[in-house]
Amino acid sequence: MKKKSLGLFKLVMINVIAVDSIRTLTFSAVYGFSLVFFYLLAALLFFIPTALVSAELGTGWPNRGGIYVWVREAFGKKWSLVIIWLNWIYNVIWYPTIMALIAGTFTYFFNPELATNKVFMCSAVLVLFWGATLLNCLGMEASSLLSTIAALVGTILPMVLITVLGIIWVIQGNPSQIEFSWQTFFPKGDQSGNLAFLTNVLFGLLGLEMAATHAAEMRNPQRDYPRSVLISVVTILATIIFASLAIALVVPDKELSLATGVMQAFTIFADQYDLPWLSPLIAGCIILGGLGGVGAWIIGPTKGLQVASEDGSLPAFLNLTNKKDVPVRILIVQAVIVSLLSLIFILLPTVNSSYWILSVITAQLALLVYIALFAAGLKLHYHKPHVSRSFHVPGKKFGMWAICMAGIISSIAVILFGFLPPAVVPFDSVFGYELMLIIGIAICCIAPLYLIKWNRVKS
Repeated sequence: MKKKSLGLFKLVMINVIAVDSIRTLTFSAVYGFSLVFFYLLAALLFFIPTALVSAELGTGWPNRGGIYVWVREAFGKKWSLVIIWLNWIYNVIWYPTIMALIAGTFTYFFNPELATNKVFMCSAVLVLFWGATLLNCLGMEASSLLSTIAALVGTILPMVLITVLGIIWVIQGNPSQIEFSWQTFFPKGDQSGNLAFLTNVLFGLLGLEMAATHAAEMRNPQRDYPRSVLISVVTILATIIFASLAIALVVPDKELSLATGVMQAFTIFADQYDLPWLSPLIAGCIILGGLGGVGAWIIGPTKGLQVASEDGSLPAFLNLTNKKDVPVRILIVQAVIVSLLSLIFILLPTVNSSYWILSVITAQLALLVYIALFAAGLKLHYHKPHVSRSFHVPGKKFGMWAICMAGIISSIAVILFGFLPPAVVPFDSVFGYELMLIIGIAICCIAPLYLIKWNRVKS
């Protein structure tokens, strides 16, 4: 029997590295001090429910595959394919945004104004992603140690440092772009124009279900897993909230770039404290963290599609691997789709609007996957109670219903908020904006239904 030796600290680190992200800080910084209210609400209605449901499912079905396995056990292979597909496609749509963050950050080494140049950003995204794809085709897999270092250096370090600089800024009495008061803690009516950003607030809290599969390896999951969830939630919320507030402190929301807002803030801090080396250092850290994350993620979701292809759920054409056992055809198809998506940086009026469209579609598709997660938790709680779980959601049936419905309702509400164009990102037509989202989401959701129909015809 495999020894269960995963400690509390290791599980917390897995959670923090899986969830914390530089990319989402600018979306929450738009809300000013009321971002604290939104994150606490998101934690109560979505973040904590995700952790608890994932823990019960992860200790009951600790197999590789996580959410895919849970949905298959609850609803069958057909819907498992839909979830595999949606998980893959929302990552594909996410790639141009993280590549844009890397490209925009890189411009701080020579010309920050290029971060708003549509042609440069599109070209940079294409070069970076095709380069990362070709490297993965060669079988270059980063070790877990290097991935952890990249995450710590490229995400945790900048978030902690910008928090410290923000605290010093407040202590010294420097001018603030936001007001800290009980009145500004609660959202105001004029913030309703930015409710769409809540999609990326929730998106920034995704990932705890991945670590939940490790709960089965803990010596005492009933005792240690709830502790790890509590510590992880507090740590993640603290790093995201304080880092976002530091950006909001110094960058006016009308001047905030969604792609490079973090670097805007660091540049202001560097000028104020006469630290010319700070901006290049942080830019290098963010680039390292971004590339490390992309390197790990590019190959990850494609493996899920490869398994589906081997099972006969996807065309056998996609099943080709090279000598390094890399699914090269899936990687090439993925890179072609990313290339087409990158053209949006040229077609839309600003880099901010392009970055937002890709970000909101990514978040909405991801939340559809999480609705399936909560539904699977409910179904398996009733239909497969005989499966042994070393962790159970507190409150038995009432507890499971309460947290699953909270997760489902909050996910649906935030998906709908995404259809409200944000005030700080200009769009010429509300109808055109909503049409782009509807078409994008529809294409992504219809594709797996076509694959299901193809399977029926084939069989």
